[in-house]
Amino acid sequence: MTPTPTPTPTPTPTLDPSGHSGGEPVRADGLDPVVSQVVRGRLIAITDQMRLALQAVSGSPTVTEASDFFTGIFLPSGAFATMGHQVTFEAAPVGALIRHLLDNGTELKDGDRIIGNDPFIGALHQNDLQMCAPLVVDGEVIAWAGVMAHQTDMGGMDFSSWSPKATEVWQEGLRIPAVKLVDGGEVRQDVLDMILAATRLPAQVGLDIRAFIATLNVASDRLKDLCGQYGTGTVQSVMTAMVENAEAGVRARLRELPDGVVRVTDYLEHDGHTDRLYAVDLVATKRGETLTLDFSGSSAQAPGFVNCSRPGLMGAVAGALIPTLGFGIPWNEGLLRPVTVTAPDGLVCTAIPPAPVGSATVETIWVACNVVTTAVNTLLAASPAHAHRAQAVSSGTMATFNLSGRDRDGRFFGLHLMDPLAGGFGAFADHDGPNAAGPMGTPSPCIADVETNEQTSPLFYLHRRLARDTGGAGRRRGGLGAEVALTVTVEKAQALVMTHGLEVPNSVGLGGGWPGGLVSQTFGAGHLPDSTDAARRATAVRPLDAHDQERFAALGPKPGSFPISDTDVFAVRWQGGGGIGDPLDRAPEDVAADVRLGLVSADSARLVYGVVLGADGSADGSDAVEATRTTRLRRELRAERLGTGVDAVPERTAPIEPDGVPVGVAPGAAWLSLSDRLRLVRNDDGSWHVRTVDGALLVEGSTRWRQGAVRFAPRLPDEVVSTLHPDLTVTAWACPVSGHLLAVDVHRRDQDPAHDLDLDLAATGPAGLLSRAR
Repeated sequence: MTPTPTPTPTPTPTLDPSGHSGGEPVRADGLDPVVSQVVRGRLIAITDQMRLALQAVSGSPTVTEASDFFTGIFLPSGAFATMGHQVTFEAAPVGALIRHLLDNGTELKDGDRIIGNDPFIGALHQNDLQMCAPLVVDGEVIAWAGVMAHQTDMGGMDFSSWSPKATEVWQEGLRIPAVKLVDGGEVRQDVLDMILAATRLPAQVGLDIRAFIATLNVASDRLKDLCGQYGTGTVQSVMTAMVENAEAGVRARLRELPDGVVRVTDYLEHDGHTDRLYAVDLVATKRGETLTLDFSGSSAQAPGFVNCSRPGLMGAVAGALIPTLGFGIPWNEGLLRPVTVTAPDGLVCTAIPPAPVGSATVETIWVACNVVTTAVNTLLAASPAHAHRAQAVSSGTMATFNLSGRDRDGRFFGLHLMDPLAGGFGAFADHDGPNAAGPMGTPSPCIADVETNEQTSPLFYLHRRLARDTGGAGRRRGGLGAEVALTVTVEKAQALVMTHGLEVPNSVGLGGGWPGGLVSQTFGAGHLPDSTDAARRATAVRPLDAHDQERFAALGPKPGSFPISDTDVFAVRWQGGGGIGDPLDRAPEDVAADVRLGLVSADSARLVYGVVLGADGSADGSDAVEATRTTRLRRELRAERLGTGVDAVPERTAPIEPDGVPVGVAPGAAWLSLSDRLRLVRNDDGSWHVRTVDGALLVEGSTRWRQGAVRFAPRLPDEVVSTLHPDLTVTAWACPVSGHLLAVDVHRRDQDPAHDLDLDLAATGPAGLLSRAR
C-alpha cells in the first residue's frame, strides 16, 4: 500500500490469521514445494506460539480475555510475512516502528528489544504499547518479530489516557519514540522504571512488558531453530514468496471487480469540547488490479482527542481491507501492495503534532475502517463472482467505558471494559449478520465473562444481553448489538465514558438495508438498598425495567469523567450491524421468528418489515387473513414511500433472484446486478442503462441511478429523531414503479447524498466485468 504524501515512507504491513488454511500453496523459486509448505506452516505456528506466550504471561484482561493485541513476523524491510488472529488495525503500526528504526539507521544487535508508543511514529495512540526485535542469525538480521497490545493506562490528565478535554498530545500520557528496552539481552532497568513511573497501573503494565519480551524471545528462539533445520536462505525465500503470492492473489481478485469510483462518507460527532460533526470522506478508485483510496475530502483535524495520525489511518485501511478483500488469501503485506492511500497532512485522519489523538482507535480509525469496508463491499456486490460475499458495516462504533478508584482494601484499580466489542455484525447478501459478533477488524473477537470482570474489578452487572431492534432492518437483517447495565461495589469510583455513534448511524446498510441502531447511554440512581455491602446488595438488585430507564438521564456522546457510586447505574447499548436489501423483502416467517426470539419488536415487525403477526406472536402462513393483511400492509408501505395511493403500486413485484431477468430486459441481454433491486443493462447499441428489477428505467449512460429514483424522507424511530446530530439527515430512495427501497443515505443537511457508485462503462475485457456480465 503506497500512501501519498507522507513525511517519511509509511509502512503497509498485513496479517495472516487464515494463512495456514487458505490460498494457493506457497511457491518459492528453486525450493522443494513440500519444504516450502512445511516452512510456511512453521512460520505461522511461531506466530501463534507468540500469542500463547503473550497471553500466558500478561496480567491484563485486555490481552488475556479480549485479545486486543497483535503478533507477527516481518521481513528485514519491515513488511509482514505472518500475523496472528487478533486485531487487524495493529498490523501497520508495528511495521512503522521497524521502518522508523531502519530509516534512522539505528544500530541493532542480537538480543535487542525496542519499545515505542508514539502515534506519530507508529502507534495508533499512546495506549498501544509496541515492541519489536531484530531476529539475528549468523550476524545478519533475517527477519523481525513484533508485538503490540492496548494498555489500560499510560499516564496523562485522565485515567486510561483517554482525555476528552485534551487539547494537545502531551496531555495524553507518556510518548515513547523508539527506545531499546533490552540491549543485547540485558533489560535496561532505568528505561523500564521511567515507563512504569508514568502509568497509574505499573504492576499491570510492567507484567505486559515482560510478556512482550517473552513473546519476542519465543519468536527469536523458534526462528533460529527453523533456520538451523532448513537454512536461513530457505526461510527467507519462503517468507518472501508468501508475500508475493498474496500480492498476486489480491491483484487477481481486484481484476474480478468492476472498474470505477465509489464515494463513501461516514461521520463522528463531538471532539470532547464541542458537538461538532467530523467527516471521514473516501473516494475509492478501482482500476484493473489496483485500488486508490483518497481521503482528501475529510474534515480538518480536530482540537480534541478524536483525531488519528497517519499510522492510524494506515491501520484503519489494513483493518478493513484484509478481512474484506483477503478472504482465502494468506494475510500478509502482499494484500496491501496494490493499494495506494492519498491524504494530505492535517486532516482528522492524518493529524499532525501537537494534535491530541488519545481516542483515535475508537473514533477516527474506526470510522475510516467503516468507509473502506463500505467501498469494497459496494464493489463486491457488483461482481458476479463475489456478490454473495457483500456485507454491510459491522459494529460501526465502540462505546468506551473505563473505571478507576480504590477497592474495598484501599488498593488502586483500573478497568477498560471490552464488552462494547459485542456490537452486531453486518448482514451478508445471503444470510443475516451474527449477533454481538464484533467489528470487522477483530477476526477472533472475545470479551470477558461477567464473572471474570466482577472478580477482577468492583463491578456488578444488572444485565448483559442482546439489545432488541438494534440490527439494521433488511431482507437480510444485521446482527444485534448487546447492552449492559452495571454499578460498582464500592462507595465511590470514577467512570470515564465516551463514544461516537450516539448521534450518527455508523453501521450503514447496503442495497436498501437500514443502518444498525444508535448507541444509547444513560446514567442515574438505581433501585438499590442503601448499603455498601456487595453481598447484601447483590441479592436485592433487579434488572432495569422501563420505568427505571425513564428515570435515567441520557448521556451525550462525550460525557467524559464523572463519579459513580454503589447507588448509581450506568446503562449502554451498542450499535448493531447494517442490513442488506429492502426490509419489505424479508420473508414473513423470518420476521415472525425474530419476534418470537425477542430480536425484533412487534412494532418493528409491523412498521418496518410490514408483517402482521398472529395473536400468538407469529405470522401464521396458514391463516389467510394474516397473510392477506401482510401483503396489503407491505403494499401500503410501498405506496407511502412514493406518496401515492395503494392502487398505484403493483400487488406483486419481482422477486430477488440473482440470475432472474429484470422486467423489460430481453432474454439473453447482458446485465450486471448492482444490488438487490438494481441492474445495469446493456442496450442493443452497446450503451448501458440502470433499471430496477421491476422495470423502472432510472438512468441512461451511467450508474448514477439516483437521478431516476424517488427520493423521500423515511419514517425514523423516535430514538433516532431525538438523537440524530442536528447537521445530519436521512434520505431514502425507492423504485418509482414498485416503491421498493433501493438505498438509505445518511448525509449532511446542507449537502445532497453522493452518487456512491460510478462504474467505468467503457471498460472491456477482464479488467471490467460489464462486457461479460450476462
